[in-house]
Amino acid sequence: MKTLYGIQYLRALAALAVVFFHAAEKSGGNFKIGAAGVDVFFVISGFIMWVMSDSRPLSPTRFVFDRIQRIVPVYWIVTGVMIAGALTGLFPNMKLTFEHLLGSFFLIPVRSPSNGEIWPVLVQGWTLNFEMFFYAIFAIGLLFARRIQLVFLVCVFAAFALFGWLFHPQSAILATYTRPIILEFVAGTVLGELWLKGRVPRAVVGLVLVTVAACGFAAIQILQLDFNEFICGPLAVALILGILSLERHGAMPHIPVLAYLGNGSYSIYLWHTLAISVVAKAAQSMALPPLVAVTLSAILGALLGIAAYEVIEKPIRSLLKSLSWRRRPSPA
Repeated sequence: MKTLYGIQYLRALAALAVVFFHAAEKSGGNFKIGAAGVDVFFVISGFIMWVMSDSRPLSPTRFVFDRIQRIVPVYWIVTGVMIAGALTGLFPNMKLTFEHLLGSFFLIPVRSPSNGEIWPVLVQGWTLNFEMFFYAIFAIGLLFARRIQLVFLVCVFAAFALFGWLFHPQSAILATYTRPIILEFVAGTVLGELWLKGRVPRAVVGLVLVTVAACGFAAIQILQLDFNEFICGPLAVALILGILSLERHGAMPHIPVLAYLGNGSYSIYLWHTLAISVVAKAAQSMALPPLVAVTLSAILGALLGIAAYEVIEKPIRSLLKSLSWRRRPSPA
């Protein structure tokens, strides 16, 4: 799969939006719309998996192994750091139980003993519960012929969402996997099919879609409107479809900084809250204005993520890739 710079830029912007959301949350600011970066991530995830599976067909087992190899090692390291911090008293409000630790490490939805929310030890890891569920269903879909896979995904995820809408399950697992936000992954796969078939809109329509989506997100923040996946999901789909149309018609410039941040977006997403927590406490003790505290927290949170990308994520990915290559049989 060739690099799609527009998708990389959106990954970077989505990660930074989440960083600013958490920075504002910890520092007395207000950037609630930053949470919508998750909606953009989910649609992008569906898109990437669909396009990637077309250009590089994989068995279900190999697909799941590759996804675990990509997601889990770095996540476990950050989770371990959080647990160590809790044990040494850095996070006094965090309560640890065996069930919660087990669910956190194996990405199984469990309610936090600290507040009852369905969060792992690393709070932002809640999105990975959805990601792994999507990967599991996607892997099952790989058992079918390509022409059936998309229909299978749409039907399965629609059935889960319908079940949640009808029965409102209370168990952590069912409450998670039946949330309508799972439909954003399916929307991403549909966009992936449109991309592969060359059926994205013209560049001018794409520009309109990007503008409408950007204005929608801005209006939510400026007017302090309530929002959920039913609002942010369609806006994320419009944004990504617009970017794809610009990409298809050669209207997407190469911006190295954004491309790099897109590559490091996973580490930025995982690590940023550690720096933000420290900076927010320091800013509070020094009575810094909220805007200054938010800005410093966000910058240092992003920088920690970038450092982790270079020092931890990239070396681990290179090592695992080399080990995976050695395990594969030589061609006859």
